[in-house]
Amino acid sequence: MRGGHIYLMTNKPFGVLYIGVTADLSARVNAHKRGEGSVFCKRWGLDRLVWMEPHRDIDQAIKREKQLKRWKRAWKLRMIVEANPNWDDLYLGLNG
Repeated sequence: MRGGHIYLMTNKPFGVLYIGVTADLSARVNAHKRGEGSVFCKRWGLDRLVWMEPHRDIDQAIKREKQLKRWKRAWKLRMIVEANPNWDDLYLGLNG
């Protein structure tokens, strides 16, 4: 069984949001930061990892990602603020 992460990227606090799922969070966020993660992230300059949720099973991560994509924006913002009130870039703590 392969694990995975759901994650949220933004360009600034309360800015444009992107939700994704990956089996390798560090590599995926690094790709976003280089402008190679997705056309949407590159277009809007989404290079700040502000929320993540680990899952033991990638299929469960995908299911949860689909659920979160249906959420209202206000719910996603509240979820980020509760976990990361300063909107820090969590990527900085991934590899250290």
